[in-house]
Amino acid sequence: MGTKNSSVDTRDRAIQLAKEVGCTHYSVNIDKMVAAVEETFADMTGMKPKFSAHGGSFGENIALQNIQARLRMVFSYMQAQLLPWVEGGVGSLLVLSSGNVDEALRGYLTKYDCSSGDLNPIGAISKVDLKAFLHWGATNLGYPSLADVLRAPPTAELVPIESGEVQLDEVEMGMTYEELGIFGRLRKLHRCGPVSMFRSLVEEWKHTMSVEKVAEKVKHFFKYYSINRHKMTTITPSYHAENYSPDDNRFDLRQFLYNISWPWQFRAIDNLVEQFKQKQN
Repeated sequence: MGTKNSSVDTRDRAIQLAKEVGCTHYSVNIDKMVAAVEETFADMTGMKPKFSAHGGSFGENIALQNIQARLRMVFSYMQAQLLPWVEGGVGSLLVLSSGNVDEALRGYLTKYDCSSGDLNPIGAISKVDLKAFLHWGATNLGYPSLADVLRAPPTAELVPIESGEVQLDEVEMGMTYEELGIFGRLRKLHRCGPVSMFRSLVEEWKHTMSVEKVAEKVKHFFKYYSINRHKMTTITPSYHAENYSPDDNRFDLRQFLYNISWPWQFRAIDNLVEQFKQKQN
């Protein structure tokens, strides 16, 4: 379900993988659906949102990306209900969603997009582990195109290609997937808040990162963790591969509304940074 913002490489990888797996594959362009939603909004408000590459605001840019993502979920359910009929069968299909555990805990997903479905087979698996699975599958399962997927930089491909903007997941998140996995495990498994996470990572990263940088990264994680925490209340059920699971609405009863500025905790981190600096001097 590509749009004009999807690359040829991504389409080709999907086609090739479907051939290797032996599944029915439909390559469909959903630009008409996206345009219909945009036009309906313009009819209602008299305003037409634009991507930031075309002069639009941050809010406009995010909304236009989310339209594409959410329509894929809507159309996926239509396919699940009607493709058996198209193929001469009966019944309906389950919708398998995507989105790994790291993205769920960070909130790096659109609510009701491809992360929404009936079951998420990779929802409790970290990005680092997924990369290892792709490598193993390419080598041992006879799916060589998985190696191409592994080499491709993670990207949502929701902004105009012609703008020249390279939309990379790790750049947009402000952290690597390796770092995100560490943050997520400390938060979910060890129940760390901002201060205890900072204390832990200052020690763990002391040979590779300054205390100021550690503080910056911890604050960045918790800011977006708290902004997006509400998404956990509707997250798709996952196959549970480990305790590091995103199903917070059933297994993690902490609140989902936070003060995103974390005033007391962030001040405490700043004080600790000063203490560490004084000790170093």
